[in-house]
Amino acid sequence: MQDVTAEEIFSRQIRRIFGKAVRLTWRRPAWAWHFARTWWRQAAAARRRRRWQRQGVLVPAVLIASIGEQCNLACAGCYAREFHRPSRPALGAEAYRRIWRQAADLGIAVVILAGGEPLLRPDLLDLTARFPGTTFVLFTNGLALQGEKLTRLRNQRHVIPVLSLEGGAAETDARRGEGVYGRLRQVMARLQALGLFWGVSLTATRGNFSAITRRDFLDDLTAAGCRLFFYVEYVPIRADTEDWVLTSAQRRALYACVDRGNAERAAQFVALPGDETAFGGCLSAGRGFLHLAADGGLEPCPFAPFSDVNLGDTPLAAALRSDFLGRLREQHARLSEKRGGCALWTERNWAAGLLGPKRP
Repeated sequence: MQDVTAEEIFSRQIRRIFGKAVRLTWRRPAWAWHFARTWWRQAAAARRRRRWQRQGVLVPAVLIASIGEQCNLACAGCYAREFHRPSRPALGAEAYRRIWRQAADLGIAVVILAGGEPLLRPDLLDLTARFPGTTFVLFTNGLALQGEKLTRLRNQRHVIPVLSLEGGAAETDARRGEGVYGRLRQVMARLQALGLFWGVSLTATRGNFSAITRRDFLDDLTAAGCRLFFYVEYVPIRADTEDWVLTSAQRRALYACVDRGNAERAAQFVALPGDETAFGGCLSAGRGFLHLAADGGLEPCPFAPFSDVNLGDTPLAAALRSDFLGRLREQHARLSEKRGGCALWTERNWAAGLLGPKRP
């Protein structure tokens, strides 16, 4: 499958998500109008990406940005704490303003904010406020989503908070800490009272699979105002977490749950990485997304912390021509899905070997 075909399919899927958001918010005209404009911006961004591709620059539809290393939790099995050790100082506000401007010019209209905990960065909402044409999907543990941060989101509809859960109180507190679930329910109530559009991120493991796919669990969150469900398949960052990985039967059931949720519920369901067969395999290395580390390294994926270029001193358009990313795409057939889950993680040693000698 050609990269342009994968990009077009992925772009259409993103537009379908925002199209459904219009339907979900039709009783709230301000939100429905916002998502209608967002749908139009996504279409315009896709056209810009195609123009750049004709010039030999493959621009991803989505940029995942780990905007900070700090976190106020110590969750079991956290990939960010395990892998992302900065090799240079974290990017400052001016660097991010430059990168977001360049991303918009290139046609990247969705930025996923990750961490660490993004909201521990005090200038985060100042940065996002300057780019209302970009949709920022804010993955957060929710504990810092209080006071002024919450009220400021009312004026930043392009920032969508996504709260991390592991299931109910038992599952969430077991992985994230005692009392976390109860505090998150308070945040959810506040989000609903403010009339905000928000979602949840559910890390799918072998142990919590039944809990996070139960109908009553989804009913409860929908009633609480959740309109966006991300199911993120757990990737085993350590040998002692291999048995957290979904079984093949659970993975099939997960995709069925996502399809059923999208068909039956007033909410949008997304599986990550999901079944990438329709896209010709892994969407990393720019075929669908890239990862920006907190220190500026441009990486193929959050689970492949390897880079030969840094956005702290390299324009994004030039960084997208990275030799390393190009070599990954040239040998993309190696990343075709065989057992489900993350093919790039399975082949991480091979991917690291493609880096070649470091630049001076």
